Amino acid sequence: MNRRTFLGTMTAAAVFAPRLTRASESNRIEKIGVQLYTVRDEMKRDFDGTIAKVAAIGYREVEFAGYFGHTPQQVRALLDRNGLSAPSVHVDYQSLGDKFPQVIADSAVIGHRYIVNPWIDDAIRKDPDGWKRAAAVFNKAGEACQKAGLQFAYHNHHFEFIQVHGKYAYDILLEETDPKLVQMEMDLCWMTVARQDPLKYFARYPGRFPMVHVKDVKSVPPADKPGEPVDFEKVFPLMTAVGSGSIDWKHIFAHSGGAGIKHYFVEHDYPKQPFENIKASYAYLNSLRF
Repeated sequence: MNRRTFLGTMTAAAVFAPRLTRASESNRIEKIGVQLYTVRDEMKRDFDGTIAKVAAIGYREVEFAGYFGHTPQQVRALLDRNGLSAPSVHVDYQSLGDKFPQVIADSAVIGHRYIVNPWIDDAIRKDPDGWKRAAAVFNKAGEACQKAGLQFAYHNHHFEFIQVHGKYAYDILLEETDPKLVQMEMDLCWMTVARQDPLKYFARYPGRFPMVHVKDVKSVPPADKPGEPVDFEKVFPLMTAVGSGSIDWKHIFAHSGGAGIKHYFVEHDYPKQPFENIKASYAYLNSLRF
């Protein structure tokens, strides 16, 4: 390579490198969502006003965890008035039985596309075979959802990352459920608390994570005993607005495509100032490029 060719190559590299960098970081979250559990106390006092405030911040998607005595028709009308959609709802484990047909019917009225179970009861988790039984329940719920044109999913905490029969309980759920019937809503904060790498699961189960919970933590406290989950009460005070903690969101979201992420829901379990928290989280995510 002569000097002129070399300089021409270097000039081209100098010109195109910034463009490539900008292109690689051009992705953003189009519709930022919030899990309404974050503002549950406000919703108890003023359901309509709280939804309006959420929309005024800029959120365009919400995830419900209870309707506080409102009918599906009232909830849908409120969403429509505020320019919001509710892609998903959290329902307890007991609702996956005889009550589930009504859950599906209500979800259809409101416009949910995902029905998510966020918690497996202690009695089931303490039984070594309980996780497989839960997987069977999830598959059945997934079949019912599929027939109605909906999708069932499971939301994790950190207690899924204990060893059961030589593997993580979370892996048992992933292996024992049909991916077409049961998808996952990954809580990225609890994954961090469990000292797990979300990217490994994204790579191992591509496309299986259509939703994520986006909440931050200042640091990860040590477990009291090796192999056991950290006490919840030690984690809650360390939660913080998204972008002000220790989680590298840009790194994680750069892999959103492979994971299959479509919906990003901000959450904080016990915020001291809920509206300030979700406002700061929205501002950070709205400016984030990855």
